Amino acid sequence: MAKEKILIVEDEEDIQELIRYNLEKEGFRNLQVVDSGEGALEALKTFSPDLILLDLMLPGMDGLALCRQLKSVPDTAAIPIIMLTAKSEETDIIIGLEMGADDYIAKPFSNKVLVARIRSVLRRRKQSLADDGAGILKRGGLVMNRGKREVALNGSSITMTFSEFEILYMLARRPGWVFTRNQIVNEVKGDDYPVTERAIDVQIVGLRKKLKGSEDMIETVRGVGYRFKND
Repeated sequence: MAKEKILIVEDEEDIQELIRYNLEKEGFRNLQVVDSGEGALEALKTFSPDLILLDLMLPGMDGLALCRQLKSVPDTAAIPIIMLTAKSEETDIIIGLEMGADDYIAKPFSNKVLVARIRSVLRRRKQSLADDGAGILKRGGLVMNRGKREVALNGSSITMTFSEFEILYMLARRPGWVFTRNQIVNEVKGDDYPVTERAIDVQIVGLRKKLKGSEDMIETVRGVGYRFKND
């Protein structure tokens, strides 16, 4: 039986029950379901999920607004979020990533795909949280603690999403090495992950904004990909 806790934020009862049924069938028993963004914020006061399934179209506070709020607070920023939405255009995927979503599944979705994505995200999170002090990486004024999911630049803490942290850690681990967008996707998300190259560009833009004043540490290699500046 899976011990991970999952918060499901979905306002349609039939989809709520479908998700709950399929997750319970796969051994997930520690589930909590709410039907609004406000309900999710209330639930998070007492429920600490390992992952959040978040519908984009919600009454009141929509999924994007909730995602933005959760990713801006240190206590919830590292919780992976998989967005569920009827929208499937690339622009909508990009907006979700800009707000800090870690994954994106368009409705109608395959239950097998949903469960596989959940297991993949939880597995990556578990591997990352298993790192200890040996996961501390220093590059100039940048200090990253992978075990604690902490980032500091010139002594100031920076809040990052799960994906942003993984991308920066990957690049900083090998200064001067050039990584293609596909390599970044495979390293951070896993093989065959259906994310466009444009989505990776969006993540890099977000990283550079958070590294304000030192954004040039991530260099673009035109026609190839990205690398961490090798001083």
